[in-house]
Parts: sequence; structure tokens; C-alpha cells
Amino acid sequence: MKRAYYSNTIQNFIEDNDSRILGELSLYHTYALEELQRNAWIGQIEVLKEQLIQFQAGKIYFEFAIPRMGKRVDIIIIIKHIIFVIEFKVGDNTYGNHAIEQVIDYTLDLKNFHQGSHNTTLIPVLVSTHAQDFENEQVDIDAYVTAAKTNRYNLGTYLKKVLENSNGNEIDTFAWENSIYKPTPTIVEAAQALYKGHNVKEISRSDSGAINLSRTADCLNEVIEYSKTHSKKSICFVTGVPGAGKTLAGLNIANERMKSDEDEHAVFLSGNGPLVAVLREALTRDEVLTAKTKGELLTKKQAAIRANAFIQNIHHFRDDNLISTKEPVEKVVVFDEAQRAWTNEKATSFMKVKKGIADFNMSEPEFLIDVMNRHEDWCTIICLIGGGQEINTGEAGLEAWISALKDHYSEWDIHYSDLIIENDNYIRNKDIKRWVTNNGIKEQDLHLAISIRSFRSEQLSNFIHELLELNFNNAQSLFNQIKKDFPIVITRDLDIAKNWLRGMAKGTERTGVVGSSGARRLRPFGIDVKNEIAPSNWFLDGKEDVRSSYFLEIVATEFDIQGLEIDWVCLTWGADFFMDNDQWGYQKFKGSKWQNINQDIIRQYLKNAYRVLLTRARQGMVIFIPEGSEIDHTRPIFLYDGTYDYFKKLGIPELLTKVFKERKPEFNTSSYKQVKANNQPKTEVNRTQNKQLHLKLNEAIKRKE
Repeated sequence: MKRAYYSNTIQNFIEDNDSRILGELSLYHTYALEELQRNAWIGQIEVLKEQLIQFQAGKIYFEFAIPRMGKRVDIIIIIKHIIFVIEFKVGDNTYGNHAIEQVIDYTLDLKNFHQGSHNTTLIPVLVSTHAQDFENEQVDIDAYVTAAKTNRYNLGTYLKKVLENSNGNEIDTFAWENSIYKPTPTIVEAAQALYKGHNVKEISRSDSGAINLSRTADCLNEVIEYSKTHSKKSICFVTGVPGAGKTLAGLNIANERMKSDEDEHAVFLSGNGPLVAVLREALTRDEVLTAKTKGELLTKKQAAIRANAFIQNIHHFRDDNLISTKEPVEKVVVFDEAQRAWTNEKATSFMKVKKGIADFNMSEPEFLIDVMNRHEDWCTIICLIGGGQEINTGEAGLEAWISALKDHYSEWDIHYSDLIIENDNYIRNKDIKRWVTNNGIKEQDLHLAISIRSFRSEQLSNFIHELLELNFNNAQSLFNQIKKDFPIVITRDLDIAKNWLRGMAKGTERTGVVGSSGARRLRPFGIDVKNEIAPSNWFLDGKEDVRSSYFLEIVATEFDIQGLEIDWVCLTWGADFFMDNDQWGYQKFKGSKWQNINQDIIRQYLKNAYRVLLTRARQGMVIFIPEGSEIDHTRPIFLYDGTYDYFKKLGIPELLTKVFKERKPEFNTSSYKQVKANNQPKTEVNRTQNKQLHLKLNEAIKRKE
């Protein structure tokens, strides 16, 4: 893939013929070239030739690819030690907030995922050609709180001012443009990219420190091809730490097999309702938008039909095959979060009460294997297993799958990673471990060992594990390793926590509030964990929508967010899971009081719920642990203080009240674009004040550490 449609030294660009530049841009443009795009390029060329004439050295790139986002930066200019990331709005007379966020997103993406940009200075710049002059402050640019704002007449002056007032090592442009791009997409971005035809190698990191997702894909493809060639029935267990990319691996293989051989009818199945809803909606919206960009007409209903066929609810698959005893059309089936499949007791009870099937007597794993076993020739099941992530009563875990194979389908080929033997989070029963060891095929590439969700720190999931298991020294050591790259802070004030999220998030980075479904006594703080969310709105809608996570009003529980992620999380800690005398306490709220949880399995579900919540952030997390109450018997002080003290002893810094009490969050909604345009200077003053307060906080935390 050509990184940029057109690139040249600044001096050669200035001397180059306008028509030749336009022709090269048009040659690589993949969509039908509309008059609007052509005129935009003409305007950019004209402005840039006028404004860059004063620079003797440097390089310019038009339409530079941002692979993770599937988009291109209008212009990148590299002069000496600075990379200017430029978004052009030819003809605009205001500095639109959407454009500001867009160029900040591009800049952050390069900074985070483009190896050549990690240790360089990147500055986002918005050029609204007909807007008024704006006085840019360098402090805002450095941390990407906003973008520099210039017009067609002062762009060159701004670039020159920045270069004169900064220093650094000159950038080797050849090395920069050829350096590795290692994206870590969200599961939504990944699904959209795969759906468009990209493969997992293009959208996933490939550094040697992580087991490459493409190797997992290769291993699964080999199993499928062998099964197909030799008429074998096979099952693969793909395991991994939270955020390691299990769902991405599953989506990738389903997408690959669906396209490589339509007769296989590969399908991605999940019992995770919110995940299915969010991914289907994301794929539908993206396909409609892509069609519109190409000048094609595609209704949302038409797009949804295809998306719904690719990603299906596992319970619908189950129910369809209850009605029919024929072999299913699908030859390759990916079961996401297979550890959540139901036990024999829960499945039997459900079938009797809800479906009226009195003689059903199987666990859900056994039934699903039985359905695929109807094929006379071959089939492959791929189970994506999260160790220690069973969060609800009746979830069977990996043991139920192995037991079904052992008792009824021992002729199947079983492929697994040795982690399911070594780690008790997967299998605890020694007899089952022994059987799968003797009857299965160990595959190293079927375990994803490193989290790619938290791209800032690969050790986050290990830290959370040690924290929950109360391995204090290990947890403290790991926290010291991750704290620089993955900020975790605690507070006892919810407003402070929300302001921290607003201060940390840049561009369109998503923020949200999460909490345990059992944290019933967070209601005095306006947090109602029993209030159901609309997952598609919470995860996909913009900052102007009150239903979105951005508004920090609606809390998502472990059931809403498992398998998904956002950039910055506020975890509201409840009294259902608390520290008391150096041990975790477990309880549930019933009626008007707390009741102790004594069953080991229910305790494990609760701990796993917090494991899920603690591993949902991609970039950082604030943990809100409220103060107890002396007058409310349901919120005694000790239920909260022990947990707070535990985190403090680990070294997790406290947010300083006096700093955040002063912070006023930036008003940000597209419904008031005209008001913002009329009041631009005041908005920028507020942004500057917010940034200065944020810098003070960072300095204060460093001093405290």
C-alpha cells in the first residue's frame, strides 16, 4: 500500500506542475473522484505553495494513510524536528470542533502506533482557509488538548514560529515514512476493518514481544484445512488473558473462511448480547457510510441483513437447531466467550421452563457439539475461552466442553494450548486435565499471552490478576512498571473522577463509567447499576448524545462491557466486593440489607466481575471508592476504607481534590456549533485554563509519588 498519494520535498513540490500533482493524487484515489474533492486538492496546493515558499528544507505528504482508522491525513509536513499533521477545510470560515477532533485523532494515532513517530514532536494543525486569525498557545498543542488554528494567509507564519521556538533532532524522513505501523484497534474498529477486506496482519501489532494474532489465524486455518481434507471433526480452544484479542482472532477466522470458501458458511456466534448488538450496529453504520462515500445508495436495513448473518447470537443458533435435527449449514463455527455456555443444570432448567422440552438433559457445550456432530464428513468448532471470566450463575467454563468431549465425542480432534493445563483459571479438575493432556494436541499459538487492549502497558492484565489474588508484592512491582504508561488513580469524589476522565481524553477518545451489577448502594451517588443501557448508543454514539458513554451519566456493568473496551474508564467500586482484614469480602444486597456470600463459585463470579471491569480501559483508569456513611447502615465506613487503603498501599496515587474542584469541563456538542463559533475566544480561554489545571495535577501527583 502506498503510504501517501503524493510526496515530495517542499522545494520540489513548489516547483512541480499543479496538474501533475493533481493527476497523481487522482491516480491513487480509490473512490469515484467528485468535484468537491478535486477542488479541495486544488485549494490545498495553491495555499501550500504560497505558504511554504519560505522553507528551504523539509518534506510534504498528501493523503497519508492512517491504517487503524481506515482514513488519510490531508497533509503531513516534516520540517527539521517537527511533524505537522494538517487537516484542511478549504472555504470554511470557522474552526469546526469536528475537524479539530479529527486532526487530534490522526496525531494521536501516529504518536501511539507509528514507530517513527513515538519519540518525535507532532503538532495537529487545522487550516480553515477563510477563518479569522487565531492566537495559538504552544502549551495547548503539546498535549493535544486542541489543535493549532490557522488560515490560508498565516499557516507559514505559524510553522516558522513553532520551529524557531523549539528544538530537537532533525527527522530522517526516509526512515520515518518507512517505519513500522503497529496498530492496536478497538474490537469495533477491527471488526469494521476485517469486514472491509483487510486481514489481521494489517490491523494488528506484530512486535516480537507479543504472540502475533496472525500466527493464531495460521494455526486455526491449518486445523480447518486438515479437517476438511481428511474428513475429521475438530475443536480448537483459543485462550488468552483479558484484552489479548480472542474476539479479534475469532472474527478474523470467521471472516477469512466466509470469503475463502462460501460453502463453509463460517459464522461468528456469541452469547454476549451487548457485543453482538454493538458489532452489528457498527458494521451496519460503517457500511452505509462507506457506500455513501463511494456515491452508492445503501439503506441501513440492507446493510444490517449482511452484518446480522456474519455475527449471530449463539442462543438463536441453539434454538434453530432444537427445532431441526438436520445438520447445520455451517461447517466452521466460532463460539465467542465459550466459557459462558450453560451448565447441564441451567440448560436443562431453561429448556423445561422456557422451551417446554421436558426430556432435555445436556449442558450447552454438549448440545452445541452434538449439533455440529450431525455433519457426516467434517466440521470445525473454535471456542474462544477467557480464563477466570465466568461472571454469572450457571456459566460452565472450559471444563464442561472438555467433559462433553470426554464422555460423548472422544473421536474428535482436540487442539489446545498448554495454558489450560497449567493455569487453574481454565481447568481445576485434575482428571479432566489429565484426559485432555492424553487425548488432545497441544498448540502453542492457540494462547494469546499479552494484552493488546491496553496498548500502553502489556502488563496490565498481570497486575490486575495479582491485585485480585492479593499477591501484594507482585502487584506492587507490576504497578511500578505500568504506572508511567498506563495511569491508574483513585479518588473518593465522583465529580473529581469524571473531571479526570475529561481532562485525560483527547480528540474522540471514549470515556465511560462502569460498575459491578451487585454494587446496589452506589445509588446515593446517582449510579444505578440496575438501569439497563442501550449498548449501541453507549459504545457508538457521539458526545452530543446523552445516551452515550461520553456523558458519564449511565453506568455499564460487567454484563454490558465484557468483550468490549473504551479508552478511559471510571470504575465505581461498590460494597459488594471489599477489603476487610487483608481479605476480600463478598456480599449481595437483598431487600434492605447486605447478605454474605459463602458459596465459593458465587464468590468467584463476583471476583471475576471486578476482573472484567478492571480490564476494560485501553489507556487509563480512575477508581472511585466512595466514603462510607455514619447514618446509612447499608454503607458503613469499613466497607470502603479497607479497599481504599489497599490501593493506596500498592502505590496508586490519589487525585487531589483542590485541583479538580476548580476544573470546568469543556462544553462539547455539535448541537451548538453556531454558539461556539460566535464565542470562540472564550472557548479557547476555557480550554487553556483546563489544560493548565491538568498540568498542575500531573505535577502534584509526581511530587506526591
